[in-house]
Amino acid sequence: MAALGRISNLLLRSSLNQTRRQLSATAEHGEQSARLWKILTFTVALPGVAVCMLNMYLKEQQHSHEQPEFIPYSHLRIRSKRFPWGDGVKSLFHNPHVNALPDGYEGHDE
Repeated sequence: MAALGRISNLLLRSSLNQTRRQLSATAEHGEQSARLWKILTFTVALPGVAVCMLNMYLKEQQHSHEQPEFIPYSHLRIRSKRFPWGDGVKSLFHNPHVNALPDGYEGHDE
């Protein structure tokens, strides 16, 4: 019985030592991996975000800010019942410059 206890104790120690070695190797690999991702963040990701922001800014400068023409299509802006907020005609995220009401844009008498 005592021999069985000694054997199990030896096996437990050897598995713990092996686990410690694996963890230390993983930690070294983890430090290298963290360094790699830090370098990639500063050399690839941040410049990539900056280029995308510049592209968006330049496209916005070229974009016309005129109100689109109102065409009263019968299949658009159907209101079968009133919205439960405000005056009941405007959608929840209504933008008077872009979103037309069923009879045209706000503030325009045509």
